[in-house]
Amino acid sequence: MMNLIMDQWIPVKCTDGRRRIIAPWQMAEAGVYLPDWPRADFNIACLELLVGLVYMADPPADEEEWHGRKRPEPERLKERLASFAPAFFLLGDGPRFLQDHERLDGAPNPVDMLFIDSAGGQTKRNNIDVMVHRDRYEALTLSEAAMALYTLQNFAPSGGAGNRTSMRGGGPLVTLVDPGRELWDLVWLNVPFGRPSDMKALPWMRPTRTSEAGQVVQPSDQTRGFDVEAFFGMPRRLRLVEEGGRITGVIQKPYGTNYAQWQHPLSPYYRLKAGSELLPRHPRPGRFGYRNWLGVIVAQPASRQHSDGLAELALIIREWNGGRRGDAGPEDSFSVIVAGWAMNNMSPRNFIQSRQPVRILSVDELDQLETLIKAAHMVAEMLNRALVPLCSTGEAREIQREEFYLKTETHLHDCIQKIVRGTNPASFWLRVLSRQAWSQFDVLLRSGLVDRPMKEMEKIMTAGKILGLELRGYGRAGDLLFTALNISRPEKKGKTA
Repeated sequence: MMNLIMDQWIPVKCTDGRRRIIAPWQMAEAGVYLPDWPRADFNIACLELLVGLVYMADPPADEEEWHGRKRPEPERLKERLASFAPAFFLLGDGPRFLQDHERLDGAPNPVDMLFIDSAGGQTKRNNIDVMVHRDRYEALTLSEAAMALYTLQNFAPSGGAGNRTSMRGGGPLVTLVDPGRELWDLVWLNVPFGRPSDMKALPWMRPTRTSEAGQVVQPSDQTRGFDVEAFFGMPRRLRLVEEGGRITGVIQKPYGTNYAQWQHPLSPYYRLKAGSELLPRHPRPGRFGYRNWLGVIVAQPASRQHSDGLAELALIIREWNGGRRGDAGPEDSFSVIVAGWAMNNMSPRNFIQSRQPVRILSVDELDQLETLIKAAHMVAEMLNRALVPLCSTGEAREIQREEFYLKTETHLHDCIQKIVRGTNPASFWLRVLSRQAWSQFDVLLRSGLVDRPMKEMEKIMTAGKILGLELRGYGRAGDLLFTALNISRPEKKGKTA
């Protein structure tokens, strides 16, 4: 019977280009690079699973131990994980990994239900499964089913009456620190400080804490906001159905565990207002770039807390920024993996995955970086307003907004280098933003102006004039931009006699 601790079941890439199948403890072997599942969401979930296994069985007690144990020790990890093996059988008469403690009765659903981008029952009935998919898999191997099960429980969106979301809501944003070396380095860098857990703390080792009457489950460690269940939550009541050595169906019952007030160490959070509950961040559709940095991979300085500093980076990112996990790797190779399902309620839109190069900055440097990013937001909004008579749909303007951020991103990294060297890049950045905004407006202006009615042409020309004035510091928007960057506005020309 497959055991997810002792058996080899995780496909990985190796640094020499080979592909292997490993047991979890082998993540600490030399040459193992990254998980190699055929789905991006599986790969991210697998990284969280490996971090969770180390946190469960052999976490660093504190900063000193974390630094002292950075060198991988496969045999030690194998020994520590082995004591948890009885809880990690995928099938059998005893406890089953991430499955309901009790046997569930009822007709099994197709294994498709384990995938977030599969069509639900109502979607199929209404024949509206355009961006999601139906009937892709008749059966899954045990390895595929195990990873699909973990991914669903970890990222579960709402799934109809009583079918709970994950403790971070549907498709949460995940941020993982990556030193750019081997798999063990990545995993170890993201393991929270703590003590080995008791196997009884795993939710499938006890009767399911159901939620028919709205009952909620809070973390046992209220101070930190999480315990080992953060990595092994069970919002869905599921039992896999096996036939001929493959998983052919899934039995589901409603009202699994309803989580409240958890703070997963690998996800950023935010508050709607000071003192309110922390809420998990979720990705927006489209490319993740510097427009999304604030509150996700870059802390908002304390000097801004009174107004809009209600975001909280993931615990691991905060600890790295604070130097508790320093010496993570060369600056050029260090990055943050940002990933998650962009959802529209129950419907997946797309899976976001990106690597964002980052570096530790001082409070003053962070303050400057935040100012630059907010200035970009201001200019992007100026461009959006100016494009209304040229691009009648919001979708068309959003494409232009994405292009604006994409074309200016390289220059932002130049600005970061200037900040680190002690120079102020505000004037340089303003020229970059202004040039890009005007360039995009001008391209659209020239491409279709002659075919438009006179009244539309007048609106377009007026919009262009306003954009030009704002980019030179005039008007309310221009004044706010120049004030934010601490740049003097040009002198207005005096009236002629």
